[in-house]
Amino acid sequence: MAHLGSRRTRALTLPVGLALTASLGFLPTGAASAAPATAPADGPKLSYVVNTQGGTGTAGQVREAIERAGGTVVTAYDRIGVIVVHSRNPDFAKTVRRVRGVLSAGATRTNPIVPQATKDIGVDQPLTAEQERAAAARATAGQDPMEPLQWDLPAIKADKAHQKSLGSRKVTVAVIDTGVDDTHPDLAPNFDRAASANCVSGAPDTTEGAWRPKAGESDHGTHVAGTIAAAKNGVGVTGVAPGVKVAGIKVGNPDGFFYTEAVVCGFMWAAEHGVDVTNNSYYTDPWMYNCKNDPDQGALVEAVARATRYAERRGAVNVAAAGNSAEDLAADTIEDSTSPNDTTTADRTIDPTQCPDIPTMLPGVVTVSATGAKGLKASYSNYGNGVIDVAAPGGDSTAYQTPQPPATSGLILSTLPGGAYGYKAGTSMASPHVAGVVALIKSKHPYASPAVVKALLTLEADAKACGAPFDIDGDGEVDAVCEGGRNHNGFYGAGVVDALDAVRW
Repeated sequence: MAHLGSRRTRALTLPVGLALTASLGFLPTGAASAAPATAPADGPKLSYVVNTQGGTGTAGQVREAIERAGGTVVTAYDRIGVIVVHSRNPDFAKTVRRVRGVLSAGATRTNPIVPQATKDIGVDQPLTAEQERAAAARATAGQDPMEPLQWDLPAIKADKAHQKSLGSRKVTVAVIDTGVDDTHPDLAPNFDRAASANCVSGAPDTTEGAWRPKAGESDHGTHVAGTIAAAKNGVGVTGVAPGVKVAGIKVGNPDGFFYTEAVVCGFMWAAEHGVDVTNNSYYTDPWMYNCKNDPDQGALVEAVARATRYAERRGAVNVAAAGNSAEDLAADTIEDSTSPNDTTTADRTIDPTQCPDIPTMLPGVVTVSATGAKGLKASYSNYGNGVIDVAAPGGDSTAYQTPQPPATSGLILSTLPGGAYGYKAGTSMASPHVAGVVALIKSKHPYASPAVVKALLTLEADAKACGAPFDIDGDGEVDAVCEGGRNHNGFYGAGVVDALDAVRW
């Protein structure tokens, strides 16, 4: 089950010459200077976020202190008071935190900005030519050739929803992920270039094709995009909302890491380019959980939270995968042995109320758990009463949850780069089902605010009770405890999302 539990993705610049003085109103009373006259530069090059207080004027003035502390500004998001910085000064964050106007500052990584080991980010099972031919032979009128293999669509009544609406071309869902191959024949008809970019550096790159995964890079984002909006065009598979547009915002670097500066850039780009829904099937590296009382990790929580709030204020509904560690996110404590994942991990016990998984556990973000082909919580899916908002198909081991024929795999079938198709499983795959349903709701109610859209999402969900004790592998031992009632519980939240209600209410 290791392949289902992977959570790497849930499948699993500015010189300033003036010195600051107390007369500028920036320094704490009695402080001699904001930084050493010559900041040391003998450490590894790291990336930082600096979160400022006040408006754009404050952000502009803090840049001078950043320069004096040995930092180079990569980009500044003045609308939310977040500055992305590179520095070789080992004391950079500590120095900048003392500057008046700085709320918090922290390193976004523990490994220098150099190539790193590739991460395994999920199961990938491409279809064989024989499977493709068999699927095409089973397709019925109105279906794309491989739709009979997509048990996940009828599981949320998307097949029935498509008889009423495919979604509006005026709605765009941004896949904040590892990149999207917009040349795929099932994605090209619905791809929104204007809302796409590469944010890996922390600053948007809109060079043609920058949003695509390069050869050898992860296919995760392309798979997610197909689940949301693969066109109903007589080719391949069908998305949950095959009439809406999909954009690719690449935030996962070539080695599979999703660092804070890239994630902040992704939300800001989406916010500024008319995106209606963002899908986030990842956690922000290098910490699976970021503890607010840690000066570095707390700064990362603040930066990403500001970005998600800004995107929502601009009209976007943010949807995120709950994670694949089979953890109770509402527990008093959680054992984390995977952080930091870009250098040497260490065991630690965390309080999830103080150490959230970001972005999924941030206020306002729709948190999604995964179900399998039998409609039960997927074996790997995180859960938690009061944390999970809704559930959706993410796939599970066929040995645990076998689909009804003609589907043959308990995983989720979708698009892969180069015109291919394949199976994956994880809350990474559940989240885009919800993003697709949100897009259908937005299509039906184009002027609805994010708050209203989220309310409709939960009201329209099919309530699902906890059911019998959860023993998914049948070994006689309970694998997870579901708390809550039929209308809201830790496994399914308000229930499994309903695409049919999304288009008729």
